[in-house]
Amino acid sequence: MSPWTLYALSGVVVLAVALYGLFSTGALLRKVIAANLVGSGVFLFLVALARRSSSGVPDPVPHALVLTGIVVSVSATALALSLARRLGGAAEAPGPSASAEREADEP
Repeated sequence: MSPWTLYALSGVVVLAVALYGLFSTGALLRKVIAANLVGSGVFLFLVALARRSSSGVPDPVPHALVLTGIVVSVSATALALSLARRLGGAAEAPGPSASAEREADEP
């Protein structure tokens, strides 16, 4: 078994474990972490597929796609965490805050 095959198989294993974690839990933070692991598994698999020739020179296009995917993944994670934080705050305080009610009562 070549190192590239092992690398591709490890990407598939990470992807499978992350998909199980994504669909088996209800916690938002765990879902965000599992979604990041799904992306990491795909990135591992794409890098392993980049080696097509027997000369050992990898194709640069999948590497460029992985780098772009990492940037998109970081920004999507930031958005997901901010939305999860906002949803968590909304669950704690569904109504208007007490300070907003006091400000409305004052002349």
